Amino acid sequence: MSWKLVSEKTGAEIVEGAECETFRGERCVLKGGRPPHKPGSTGRVYVAMEGEEGEPGFESEYFPGVIGAKWIEA
Repeated sequence: MSWKLVSEKTGAEIVEGAECETFRGERCVLKGGRPPHKPGSTGRVYVAMEGEEGEPGFESEYFPGVIGAKWIEA
C-alpha cells in the first residue's frame, strides 16, 4: 500500500522539505513521516522547528493534523 501526505484544506500533496506552519503559528519544515500502520491511526510527521531569534531550532514528531495535513492512500 502506498501513501501520500496531503493538506487537509486543499488536498495538495505535501512533500519532504516543504515549509509548514503548526496550528499555533510556528514555522517548520517537513522532514518526513510515517503513514498509518493500522485502522484508526493517523500516522506521524517529522518536522524541524525554527528557533527563536538567534536560537537553534529542534526536530520533533507530531500528528499530521498539527500541520493541517493527513495521510491518504495513493
